[in-house]
Amino acid sequence: MSEVLGLDGIEKTYNAGKPNEIKVLRGAGLTVAAGEVVALVAPSGSGKSTLLHIAGLLDTPTAGTVRLLGEDMGSLGDGRRTEARRAQVGFVYQFHHLLPEFTALENIVLPQLANAVERGAAEARAMDLLASVGLDNRASHRPAELSGGEQQRVAFCRALANGPALLLADEPTGNLDPGTSDTVFQALMALVRETGLAALIATHNLDLAARMDRTVRLDNGLLV
Repeated sequence: MSEVLGLDGIEKTYNAGKPNEIKVLRGAGLTVAAGEVVALVAPSGSGKSTLLHIAGLLDTPTAGTVRLLGEDMGSLGDGRRTEARRAQVGFVYQFHHLLPEFTALENIVLPQLANAVERGAAEARAMDLLASVGLDNRASHRPAELSGGEQQRVAFCRALANGPALLLADEPTGNLDPGTSDTVFQALMALVRETGLAALIATHNLDLAARMDRTVRLDNGLLV
């Protein structure tokens, strides 16, 4: 399987050189291949969100290399990094962050329009994604009219709207009850399997982690 995400020697230090210096990551390394779903398990405050932000090009490491589809992201300027993030990375968070004034369909269409996709094609793609998670009959509903599980499934569809190579998810079922969490997780796994993308999913739920391809643990700033 071909590498989609590569992290080598990732370090992240806040307030470097000051008395209150905090070393969050101390040389973390990881590769995630196309079609692979990797669980990231870590206690709160261990730096998993920092790691995800670095992997997703929302933050830069103090040291180390981030590769996306084989390209060293540290060698790119801010503009190119933004383009790479927009085109190749999808994000899902514990809280869905859907735009409340727009319908489920529109929430999935908007990121495509920002990526210069023609509206008709964007709407067709959005409907296909909604159908794949059983929500095509809810396309015209706004987030407030959807259940928590439905909102999170729409958020998955939005993350995949532009056909990214990498999906990063930070506790995507952490705000849901166990039954809904299982339904949402199954929908997520089906989307990942159908598209063949690489996925790194942070979770506290060890049962969900066990259903992914492998698990890595963030321990004292290192991935083990």
